[in-house]
Amino acid sequence: MPARLLAGLTAALLTTAALVGASTAQAAGTHRPAPSAAAAATTTAAVPRHAVTGYWQNFDNGATVQKLKDVDDAYDIIAVSFAEATGQPGAVTFRLDPAVGYGSTDEFKADIKAKQAAGTSVILSVGGERGAVSVNDAVSAQNFADSVNSLMDEYGFNGVDIDLENGLNATYMTQALKAVHDRHGDVVVTMAPQTIDMQSPQNEYFKTALGIKDFLTAVNMQYYNSGSMNGCDGKVYAQGTVDFLTALACIQLEGGLDPSQVGIGVPASARAAGGGYVAPSVVNAALDCLTRGSSCGSFKPSRTYPGLRGAMTWSTNWDAANGNAFASQVGTHVHGLP
Repeated sequence: MPARLLAGLTAALLTTAALVGASTAQAAGTHRPAPSAAAAATTTAAVPRHAVTGYWQNFDNGATVQKLKDVDDAYDIIAVSFAEATGQPGAVTFRLDPAVGYGSTDEFKADIKAKQAAGTSVILSVGGERGAVSVNDAVSAQNFADSVNSLMDEYGFNGVDIDLENGLNATYMTQALKAVHDRHGDVVVTMAPQTIDMQSPQNEYFKTALGIKDFLTAVNMQYYNSGSMNGCDGKVYAQGTVDFLTALACIQLEGGLDPSQVGIGVPASARAAGGGYVAPSVVNAALDCLTRGSSCGSFKPSRTYPGLRGAMTWSTNWDAANGNAFASQVGTHVHGLP
């Protein structure tokens, strides 16, 4: 997730202009279909109204090395990072890195079940900064769906997270995710686009989110490593501020997503990203601004979104290295939202 491409302001201005004053988001909760028989056998968790998402690193990059059982209980969704591409177009696989300390795959699966029994959803994240997964035709879309479905069945994952940072085809990714949903009716689907990817409903990531709106759990956009971007009022906001969080979230909230499908994604510490880190108090202020209309900066939305899903962080490992400040401060705040 570190190191993102700085986006151009001119393109952002053009793509967001049509959003000013638009309003199609509703306050209803996310539709959650009944579990399929296959999924019900392995999953027990349900995503709460307000949720905290954290990425768990299946590698050692200097952050605290954790097993899943060590992840703070404040996290409602744990995104295991990352599934990787195979030699088959669109297909993904997952292999435990010995660096994280598991003695066997069975031990890892047991940790997944234990987290689920405690009410946490454990999903598999696809992509990452170096991810090379490409879903750009019907064949690769089916391969993607088949492999994700297989990994969900094998490990007991509750769902999938889309963190593709090198381009995405909305037509075929939507097709692939619908095929996953067809197999696992209660699938948890999250997305972690970069800021440039959600500047307009015409962008491929945004179109994908809207294409699976009937079962999408949350879009936790990465509000970091971005550079300045436009808010829904057409003004430019710098990353690392409460206005950046609220004015960019407004684009998604007024561009067609339900409030329950929008989360704020931030680094867990200054070391976790190249730029855009904000203190937990700033995240909490943004959450209050969007849900209650209080603690706003210069940007104040024209209405509130009490159904906002919550917040995400990269990563649970960097959070642990930072004394679990995100889990304890933002986590508590998210769970206390209206």
